[in-house]
Amino acid sequence: MANTSFNCGLEAALAVIGGKWKPLVLYNLAKNVHRYGELRRAIGGVTDKVLIQQLKELERDEIIVRIDFQEIPPKVEYSLTPFGESLANALSTLCVWGTEHMQTVERISQRRATALAHS
Repeated sequence: MANTSFNCGLEAALAVIGGKWKPLVLYNLAKNVHRYGELRRAIGGVTDKVLIQQLKELERDEIIVRIDFQEIPPKVEYSLTPFGESLANALSTLCVWGTEHMQTVERISQRRATALAHS
């Protein structure tokens, strides 16, 4: 987050949750504390490298907390900070919108894929 001056609240929110995976991390952590493997399975489709990077960024930005229990085998848990909980609550409305319009968005995505295949 190099830019510290924002023109609107949406710009500030996107600076924290930008990208495909961070909102999904927030969504899953809003439901429960997760260990790394649980989180990766819940999200699906993300590589270890990318998920680890996203988790580090969310921790740096005070959205999540990483607790290392210093055990062998390693036990690490991720949870939302109060700041992260407030962000997850804000995203819940977007989640509702996505659920209500999922079929339309799927149709649009298929149309885009077809157009790209023919161009």
